[in-house]
Parts: sequence; C-alpha cells; structure tokens
Amino acid sequence: MNSTLTANNKGKIQGKILETAERSFEVEGETFYEGKIVVERLSEANDILPFTISEKLLKAYNLNLEGGALVNFGGELRSYNKILNGKSRLILSFFVKEILPQEGSCENTNELSLTGFICKNPVFRTTPFNRQICDILLAVNRPNFNKSDYIPCILWGRNAKFIQGQKVGTKLSLTGRIQSRVYRKETEAGVFEERTAYEVSCQRITVVEAKAEQNQNFA
Repeated sequence: MNSTLTANNKGKIQGKILETAERSFEVEGETFYEGKIVVERLSEANDILPFTISEKLLKAYNLNLEGGALVNFGGELRSYNKILNGKSRLILSFFVKEILPQEGSCENTNELSLTGFICKNPVFRTTPFNRQICDILLAVNRPNFNKSDYIPCILWGRNAKFIQGQKVGTKLSLTGRIQSRVYRKETEAGVFEERTAYEVSCQRITVVEAKAEQNQNFA
C-alpha cells in the first residue's frame, strides 16, 4: 500500500458492492458517498461491511459503485458517534483512501493492521461451548486530525487469555480481519431488534508498551 495510508491503521478489503453507493455528506466542500461491500469468508458466511469514499477519489479512478461491482479498497477503519433513537452509538466505517488492482477471487481478502491503546478494561468470558473470548476497545490515533478512532476488537483462545490481564493504557499492535455480526437487542419497549455489530477479529497481537513488561509477542 502507498504512503497515503497511516502506519497505525491500514487495511484492505476486496469484494462486491451490495447496493449502489449513495451520496451521504460534505466536508469542506468535498462530497462523500457511503455504501456496503460484501466480503466472502472461507466459510459460507459473508461479512457485509460499511465503507465511505470521496467523490474526488471516484472521479480520479472513473469508478462507478453500482451493486454487484467487484472492488478492491485500501484504507482505514474509522469510528464516529451517531445519535440513534436518542442515544449515542459508536459507528464504524472503512474509509477508502486508495483503489487497488483486482486480485482475482474476492474470497477472504480482508486485512487490517492497527496500533493503539487499550482504553477500557478487557472483558473476558467463556462460551457455553467452553470457548474463551476477550473483548477490548482500542484507541487508534489519527495523525494530523488530533483525534482517535475507537475500534472494538475480539480475541480468541490463548490470545484471549493473554490479553485479559493487560491494563488500560497498554499499547498494542495487532492484525486481523473486519467482521460483521448480527445480534438481537431488546429495546426499552420490550421489543427485540436485529442489529449488526462490527469488530476486528484478531489473529496476532504484540504488546508494544506495558507497565510491567515490554515488547511481548504472542500469536
């Protein structure tokens, strides 16, 4: 990937556009479009991931984001807060910074590397099938913007056991894939709504800075 991508937040997703991307908002006179891309997994399941792209980039590559189009994006996973039903929710979107050449089959082309800081205590749990899981929220600095993106990450097995003992403020580098997960949420009115959560499923982690130990590797 080229120098337009930052070292602490860079990814690549290749797949098919779900529906034609729609014009969404403007920032300092620049128009942005939003859409969703279907990325195949090795299993039968697919990840349906939101993305944001500038009109300037679309014109530079003469790209028409119609439903069914096969694309390969390079960019960053970003977060922002949005008020939904009177409550603030963390929204994730893949911010496209470059259009990459096609790489044959779109299957399983879903890569992300992050470096950031644990900003909430890790949450460790064991499933009814005795699978160990740990959730963390990673604060990833966005250079030149004086802000951070807050990225939910999920770790499994021995990675989960290892990370559960890390403290808030620990600096991590990790690699993984962006995944979508559908779940049911009960509202205050007692009605169950189907929602989609987005998170990074981690495959490898490195503790860059910790109070007790430094430069630990675990995979």
